[in-house]
Amino acid sequence: MAGAIEMLSLNGIFWNRANGYVILVVCVFLAAITWLVFGQTLRHDFVNYDDNVYVYENPHVMSGVTAQGIKWAFTHIHSHNWHPLTTISHLVDCQLHGQNPSGHHFTNGALHAIAVLLLFLVLRAMTATIWRSAFVAAVFAIHPLHVESVAWVSERKDVLSAVFFMLTLAAYVHYTRKQTVGRNLTMTILFACGLMSKPMLVTVPFVLLLLDYWPLKRVVDFRTLRLAAFEKVPLLTLSIGSCLATISAQGEAVGAMARLPLRWRLDNALVGYMTYIAQTLWPVNLAVFYPHPEGQLPWWEILVSIGLLIGISAIAIALRKTRPYIVTGWFWYLGMLVPVIGVFQIGMQGHADRYTYLPQIGLVLALTWGIADLGARWRYRQPVLVTTGVVIIVALAACARKQTSYWKNSETLWTHALAVTSDNALAYSNLGQFYEQRDLYDLAIPQLEAALKIEAAKGEARYSFTPVTHYNLGNALFKKGRLDEAIPHYEKALQLRPDDPDARCSLGAVLFRKGQFEQASAQWQKALSIQPDNAEIHTALGLVALRRGLLREAIGHYEKAVEALRPSPAAANNLAWILSTWPDASFRDGPRAVELARQAVQLSEGKNSIFLRTLAAAYAEAGRFNDAIEAANRGLQLANAQRDTVLANELHQDIDLYGMNFPLREHSPGNR
Repeated sequence: MAGAIEMLSLNGIFWNRANGYVILVVCVFLAAITWLVFGQTLRHDFVNYDDNVYVYENPHVMSGVTAQGIKWAFTHIHSHNWHPLTTISHLVDCQLHGQNPSGHHFTNGALHAIAVLLLFLVLRAMTATIWRSAFVAAVFAIHPLHVESVAWVSERKDVLSAVFFMLTLAAYVHYTRKQTVGRNLTMTILFACGLMSKPMLVTVPFVLLLLDYWPLKRVVDFRTLRLAAFEKVPLLTLSIGSCLATISAQGEAVGAMARLPLRWRLDNALVGYMTYIAQTLWPVNLAVFYPHPEGQLPWWEILVSIGLLIGISAIAIALRKTRPYIVTGWFWYLGMLVPVIGVFQIGMQGHADRYTYLPQIGLVLALTWGIADLGARWRYRQPVLVTTGVVIIVALAACARKQTSYWKNSETLWTHALAVTSDNALAYSNLGQFYEQRDLYDLAIPQLEAALKIEAAKGEARYSFTPVTHYNLGNALFKKGRLDEAIPHYEKALQLRPDDPDARCSLGAVLFRKGQFEQASAQWQKALSIQPDNAEIHTALGLVALRRGLLREAIGHYEKAVEALRPSPAAANNLAWILSTWPDASFRDGPRAVELARQAVQLSEGKNSIFLRTLAAAYAEAGRFNDAIEAANRGLQLANAQRDTVLANELHQDIDLYGMNFPLREHSPGNR
């Protein structure tokens, strides 16, 4: 931030006695309204839409800042994207805040606030205007369309790339004042950092070329245009490299584009441009997900969109000499949306609020300068414009604050999406998943069934949630004890996505519950072939091996589950139980059992009474009977609090045994 201020302070453009304190007041105001809207996110939870993949279920990220984690950020694909700096920012958050969502939300809000201030300073430096620049920055700060980019932890890539985007613009302004190799290199490095935060910045060379036309006025004829374009070649090279990396990273997501005919994608893109303009002017009924129309757009809507795009572009070109800001603003908007407008379809949405985060700046810039110029002859120009600006900012802030509140948790997010959209299978599916994961099965099942009903009505759907929805519905039915009803849903999920290890694991669990151990083992072995380092799968295979009397095989699976990047507390507990209580002394190892049992208790945060019983048994095997009695008493208190009378009785018997200095021997360890 300090470097940006220094760059923008050259030649008295930024900080001088005449306007310095006004600029400071504007910066304070911009920061204040930003936190007025987004400060509430500090009390928000993660949501079940990518946050698990980006943060709280990603073992690489949850490990915090490590050499291995940083290497992984640069050498692996994260959620079908290569954005190592974004990944590293998540590593830092996990290092500082763990799984506390408040810290992750604070980082998003802080990065957005920095981007807002930088935008104001950059526009001020380029245009030498304070109030117009301040208004554009204020709209950027609090527009409801930008809530998704700030309130959603997974969209860290938006706010982080925005900071580097603004710094790149600042460095470019600095470079245009005095064209040196050092300043050019600084700009190039900042741009590269932006691309490593989010590849959507590939259009930056085009934006810089527009800024050369206005307000920098470096392009005045064909010769200067050619020179300015040639100057952007190094940046364009980086953009091409980022595009290739993105295509490679997206893999299956890009391949899925073929499911939507080109005609459908073009129609949706054309209407999308107008949809974003409408939402900019009237930001109501916004949702986290809008279903793709899949060729169902009315023909008149497509024709109107084509007409408006051509008409506005023609007006911008016609007014290029008298109103050059319209050319810059309009084509900034059109150009920056190209990577995400849907011609190259990524994901399942028809359009998304987050895609307007940086492109909308161009649109607001053109409108702001245009309205201010139109009012130049008004008799009461200043009070009218000031009053209008204040009303707009207050209205946008109120709408954005309300929109942000829907991101409180997954339930409020998806309930709102269902209220403002129709036939939203993803919203029903994710809301059902939210309920299912909280054991609210009677609420989950109808939501998941509604999602499947919508999918079934589509017939030959180009984009389908049935794999995930069938899986979640199977889970809800399984946990309700409706095993025979759950099996077809797991089988359907696997029919649609044969390489889904979660569905295979769950199907194996149902079969195991039904006593079909061979079939359960077969499903888990297939899942293991997909994810050989998955601790939960090794734990399940260890359990079924015990039931089949294959002790050494069970121990082997438990050892692998304990050594995994994300170790299984159940595996640590089960292995500790064997090493503590197995009748054959050749398998027992007291010190090792204590180590494993402590690990299980720590991973479960001391909230599992069975794990505490195992810890007590491990202490007894190691000859530490006082410690065994203490651990067993802790387990007994917890079991009583949980009203688990069977376990409480077992722990009473264990305590009596340890009081006589006898270790515990378990003759049927396969029941754990």
